[in-house]
Amino acid sequence: MIETQPHRKQERALLIGLEKEGVSKWDLRDSLEELRELASSAGAQVVDTVTQKLQKPTAPFYIGKGKAELIKESFQDQEVTSVIFDNELSPAQGRNLENLFSRKVLDRTQLILDIFAQRARSREGRLQIELAQLQYLLPRLTRMWTHLSRQSGGIGTRGPGETQLEVDRRRVQERIARLERDLNEVRKHRAVQRQGRKRHRWPVAAVVGYTNAGKSTLLNLLTGADLLAEDKLFATLDPTTRSLVLPNKQRVLLTDTVGFLRNLPHTLIESFKATLEEVVEADLLIHVVDLSHPRLDEHMAAVDAVIKEIGAYGKQTMVVFNKIDALPDRDLVQVYREKFPGSVAISARSREGVDELVPALQNVLGSWRLRCRYRLPQSESALLAEVHRVGHVLELRYEGEFVELVAHVPPQLEQRLSPFLDHSPEAAHSAT
Repeated sequence: MIETQPHRKQERALLIGLEKEGVSKWDLRDSLEELRELASSAGAQVVDTVTQKLQKPTAPFYIGKGKAELIKESFQDQEVTSVIFDNELSPAQGRNLENLFSRKVLDRTQLILDIFAQRARSREGRLQIELAQLQYLLPRLTRMWTHLSRQSGGIGTRGPGETQLEVDRRRVQERIARLERDLNEVRKHRAVQRQGRKRHRWPVAAVVGYTNAGKSTLLNLLTGADLLAEDKLFATLDPTTRSLVLPNKQRVLLTDTVGFLRNLPHTLIESFKATLEEVVEADLLIHVVDLSHPRLDEHMAAVDAVIKEIGAYGKQTMVVFNKIDALPDRDLVQVYREKFPGSVAISARSREGVDELVPALQNVLGSWRLRCRYRLPQSESALLAEVHRVGHVLELRYEGEFVELVAHVPPQLEQRLSPFLDHSPEAAHSAT
């Protein structure tokens, strides 16, 4: 872990990236720049960045052995205390590098986990981080031990006993099982909370976006919340839901979520499913984008990839381009608004454009809150699943070979569902 306690000297980190086949030097440069931001967010001072061009990583050291030897020689002059790799290392690579460097060796995943461990404040957040750390640690336990001699067998035993490694692996697996049980309880509790909100029939909008895009600042501005909003990666982790009353008196619940990142570790996504379920269950996604960032297209693609992985793809999405006050050229605003029809451009910090945002949010929600009754053949199971995923099912009943449901659906589904509209008098009565 990166040490950040006040009484300890600040860590001095060396960053290492590999320009391998299929990765351009520009992609590598941007990825290493993001790694530098991550290291700074964790409390480390980056002293240098080293790259190497190889067709693929080497099995023993990820980089070439000669390059690793040269890097080792530079440690003394730069007073390096930590070496951070831009990609995930295998257990063997991590072990070999630590033995060679005699320094702490981290990869991108470990660095992100370290930042999350520093920022988690709620019990739920701490449970999720510990689970992700242990899942990452389990296949790497051999790196943690140098005393792998057998324990003495006791009276009545016929073997040499368990190795310390086996004991620790079993303990880690038991702890993982306990954390998963605790998080299942958290998920049940969240489900109960969501059911309570559904009884009020208030729409829920999940605020998503790349880390440091300004999600918390926007939520503070709209709802008067007091969420931590800093200019650093992953400033807030724990989800927060606040109420907003729109000009037409409709109430909407806004939920701030953890920021996304390129190459977000899969173990982290799995561990944070209890939190990310808020995105899956939301009626609307508000995708906040830092318009001033030079790689905003890649950031948007990374957010879309995570949304797809957690099963929230296809939901009605409103794009909010933020930080227009930081743009050197305002022509970019018009370019991206034309590229994403219905989007809004604002500065959450200076409040510019917010007067347009609130009415736009009201229009988006109002465009699909009409209550309709449908009668689908059970053979349309894929369409029914999509209604569940991106719509809001209010009533559901199976009648012979048909499924009868009352639901709010977004505009993109209305046309596909129109052949199955129930025009009976009962349907007309239920839609009012």
